[in-house]
Amino acid sequence: MEKLLEKLKEYLQMETEIPFEEFAEYYRQLISELNQTFNDLDKDARVKALYICSVVQSNADARAKGSKTTAKAFKKISAKCGFWRDAIKFHLGKDGMSPQEIEQATEEINTSI
Repeated sequence: MEKLLEKLKEYLQMETEIPFEEFAEYYRQLISELNQTFNDLDKDARVKALYICSVVQSNADARAKGSKTTAKAFKKISAKCGFWRDAIKFHLGKDGMSPQEIEQATEEINTSI
């Protein structure tokens, strides 16, 4: 998750939007990582995954509105990230984190970027 977060930080610092192909590849890497490691992630890694999913979902939503040719793909990306975001929040709650603690933890990541 750390590698994906570092790449996301790099993307967030950019002045221009990355091409669809690069965005889709980053998304595929994220989903692959979640599928393979989700049950083994510790609380810190889950918070990072939640942050990444939230940012990717938000970007996919915005891009779906701006591009007719890739809108359907961006909507699918957004929906899948929304699913993972909800699953991560559920598991963080089961691990004893309150919604406020989850929000604060993701905000700390956002502030550090």
